[in-house]
Amino acid sequence: MLTRNQALKQFRIAVSLFFFVQGIVFATWANRIPDIKKALHLNDAELGNVLFAIPVGQVAAMVLSAWLISRYGSRKMLILASVLYPFFLIPLGIADNPYLLMGGLFFFGMSTNLYNTASNTQGVNAENLYGKTIMASFHGLWSLGGFLGGLISMGFVGMDIPPLPHFIFIFISSILLMNFIRCQLVRNDRKAPHHATAESNRVQIPFYKKFDPYVIGLGIMAWAAMVCEGCMYDWSGVYFMQVVSAPEKLVQLGYVVCMCTMTTGRFLADWFVTRFGAKRVICASGLLIFFGMMLAVVLPDLIFATIGFFFVGFGISSTVPICYSMAGHSDKMDSGLAVATVSSVGYLGFLIGPPVIGHVSHAISLHYTFGAVACVGLLVTIGASRLPIHQK
Repeated sequence: MLTRNQALKQFRIAVSLFFFVQGIVFATWANRIPDIKKALHLNDAELGNVLFAIPVGQVAAMVLSAWLISRYGSRKMLILASVLYPFFLIPLGIADNPYLLMGGLFFFGMSTNLYNTASNTQGVNAENLYGKTIMASFHGLWSLGGFLGGLISMGFVGMDIPPLPHFIFIFISSILLMNFIRCQLVRNDRKAPHHATAESNRVQIPFYKKFDPYVIGLGIMAWAAMVCEGCMYDWSGVYFMQVVSAPEKLVQLGYVVCMCTMTTGRFLADWFVTRFGAKRVICASGLLIFFGMMLAVVLPDLIFATIGFFFVGFGISSTVPICYSMAGHSDKMDSGLAVATVSSVGYLGFLIGPPVIGHVSHAISLHYTFGAVACVGLLVTIGASRLPIHQK
């Protein structure tokens, strides 16, 4: 029989590992984008068109994910998503034309939404059991997974191994790891106080009354941060290749540096929130994003661009996990629905941002497009300064 502390530790480790694997899977795709772009002979605009399939899939799964988690619980849905998400890497490696690639990315986007919503709902559940802020540390494990995924990708690229064998390796490894920890997830999701009362009294709550404007505001802030985060994942390598003119072996340097600082920042974020408050931390994060990206734009040199991405990593590290954590403690929405709302709104920025960047860069150049993305990052600070961040 496990003690309470032992059970809490098991829950936290299990949830952390699911975040970790999610980071590996996404980084695997993100780091092979330049290779797939080259193999299919796509220009920036064509790549942007192809990448639009991910947000289309994500939008298609938004309501479905929220309903599935509300109906069956985040635990079962996370187990399902942990199989589907790495599996849909394989069609991306098989695709030999843009249309097949778009089809694969559509389903990859759907599984992304389900995995993201279910994992963050599990994070809120674990946070409730602990009685303190720990969400950022889960996202730190996601970033650590992204960092490892980047290193693994660099290894496969360095050995001239094409994407498909790489994707199959990640799929098999993910399934083997998830199989050992799937039973340790938190079983019950948090319900909003008045929803639980209404449910016990068998009162039907109108759908429109289930949404909290405060949570929508958090979703908009997450959207701005995730536009910048998606830019780093999908376009940092291309930026270093085309604008910075980095040597071929250092094209992924900006991405790896950004992932390092993002990971570090997420492990430190919980302490900073406890010490300075969520509003100040988010405001500072937006300023770091803006400064870092503008440094890379104004001084597109290998050293200065790398330093700029260093600051961007810290800037995007804490905004999204803080928004998820606060949404999960809404008094007006169940944790699953609140997290699904922030996740869906935020992930639109994460997924729509990269293809839009492709089209804009094709029109005005990638160099100046990064300056526009820096201004989007500044919206995080503006939003946080106006949002009444008073809920835990």
